[in-house]
Amino acid sequence: MNDDNPDAPIEGSSVVLPDTVQGCRDRLMVLQDEAAAIRIQIATVDLRRQAEKKALDPDWFHRAGTALRFKRREMALLQAEIQRLTGGNPRDTFKDALIGVLRADYDEQGWAQALERARQAAAAFPQAEVRHG
Repeated sequence: MNDDNPDAPIEGSSVVLPDTVQGCRDRLMVLQDEAAAIRIQIATVDLRRQAEKKALDPDWFHRAGTALRFKRREMALLQAEIQRLTGGNPRDTFKDALIGVLRADYDEQGWAQALERARQAAAAFPQAEVRHG
């Protein structure tokens, strides 16, 4: 966010993700610092506005909010890229491998019965419907 140049392009409008996990983590830390600085700027301006009993500049506030949204969007993209680069969630990877190994040991009817038993057992823990096939 740049107070001196309101016409400056908004950072993050074209996101280029790093090629490595460490690069993603480094960029994520920078973005977290930048987002914190924007939040502090917004809070500071709001406190000053309240103390001086003046109106907040809506154009500046909109630019600050937009910059913060772009930072958060890029952070989400980086977190997804880290997941992709690290092979996703290790627990999900293990579950997929386990299902693949066990699936080979069952015929169609046996697999359908095993899935039904698993669904019944999972019903004790209400969450989104699980579909495995």
